[in-house]
Amino acid sequence: MDVFLELALILIMAKIFGYISVRFGFPAALGQLIGGIIIGPSLLNIVPYSEEVRLLAELGVVILLFLAGLETDVEEFKKVGFPAFIVAILGVFVPFVLGYASALAFGYPNMQALFLGGVLTATSVGLTTSILMEMKKLRTKVGTTILAAAVIDDVLGIIVLTILVAISTRGSVNLFDLGIIFLEVVVFFTLGLLLGNPAVKEMLKLSERITLPETVTAFAISIMLLFAYIAEKFQLAGITGSYLAGILVAMTEEAREITNKIMTIGYSLFIPIFLVSIGIESDLHVLLHASLFAIVYAVVGIVGKVVGCSLGALLVKFKPKEALQVGVGMIPRMEVALIMANIGLREGVFTRDVFSIPVVMVVVTTLVTPFLLKLAFSK
Repeated sequence: MDVFLELALILIMAKIFGYISVRFGFPAALGQLIGGIIIGPSLLNIVPYSEEVRLLAELGVVILLFLAGLETDVEEFKKVGFPAFIVAILGVFVPFVLGYASALAFGYPNMQALFLGGVLTATSVGLTTSILMEMKKLRTKVGTTILAAAVIDDVLGIIVLTILVAISTRGSVNLFDLGIIFLEVVVFFTLGLLLGNPAVKEMLKLSERITLPETVTAFAISIMLLFAYIAEKFQLAGITGSYLAGILVAMTEEAREITNKIMTIGYSLFIPIFLVSIGIESDLHVLLHASLFAIVYAVVGIVGKVVGCSLGALLVKFKPKEALQVGVGMIPRMEVALIMANIGLREGVFTRDVFSIPVVMVVVTTLVTPFLLKLAFSK
C-alpha cells in the first residue's frame, strides 16, 4: 500500500473511532486503539504498517511525552519526587518477583524466568499520558506521580536489563559496567536540569530574533529531538529525554505559545498515528492462540503493577483511591517491554514461543488500561 494512503486511513480511523469512543463515555485513545485493530492484521489487514509510518508513530510518542512535560507543574513534580521514587521501586520489584515466581511455577528454566520477570518491570506511559491529558487529570498529584514514577521506572528497567544480560552472557554481574550505567543516569539528569535550563532559555530567546514563520516552534521541536537523542546516548529511552525537554521548556516565557503550537502539530498528525499503531501492532490472533501461561503472565503483569505501585503510594500517604489510580496508571507495557523481550530473543534466552508470551501481555495490558483508568477515576 502507498504510504500516503496508509497515513490517510490511519488518521481517518483515529478521528472517527476516537469520536465514537468519546460519545460512549470512554477515552478517545481507546477508540483509536480499536480503529488500529480493525485495519491491522487482527481483522481487515489492510494497513501493512510500513517503516515510514513506524517512524511517524515513534515521533508521536516523543511529542506526546514532550507535551506531558510542558503540562507538568514543576513545583508539584518536586513535591512528588520522593513518593514517585517509592512507587517506582515497588512497581519494579513486585512485578519482577511475581513474574519470576510464576514462570518457575510453570516449569520455565531459571534464566527464562528471570527475563520474563524483567520484562514486567517496564511501564509504557504514552497511553496513560494521553488518557490522563484527555481526562484533565495530568496536572493532579496522581498524574504527576505517575509521570515521575514512569521516568524512574525507565531507569530501573534499564538497570534490571543490564544485570540480566550480564548474567546471561557472563554468568555474573559486572559491577564496573553497572556503576558506569548508574553514573550515566546521574550525569544525564544532573546536567539536564542544571545546564539544560539556561541553555533552553537562551535557544528560545535566540529563536525570537529570527524573523521567519514559526521559528520558536521549530526551535522547541529541535530541543525536544536533541534531548531525545542525548537520552538514547545515555542508554535511556528517547521519550525520557523528550519529557525532560518539555519540563525545561515549561519554565520559559514562551511555554504557553509553544504548548498550543505543539498540541496542534501533535494531535493533527503524529499522536493519532502513534495510538492507532498500537492497535495495528496488537495482533489478536496471538491472543486467541495464547497458552495458559501467557494469560496468567498478563494477569500477573496487571496485578503486579497495581499492587506494587499502589502499595508504594500508600506508604507515602496517598489516599487509598489515589493509590489505586497510580497503580492502574502504571499498568501499560509497550516499547521498553518489547525491547527487553527482543533482547531476550537475541541473547538466545527466549525461543519464538516464549517471545510470544510478553507480546500477549503487552496486548492485554494495552487494551485493559483505558477501561481500568476510566473506572479508577470515576466517582
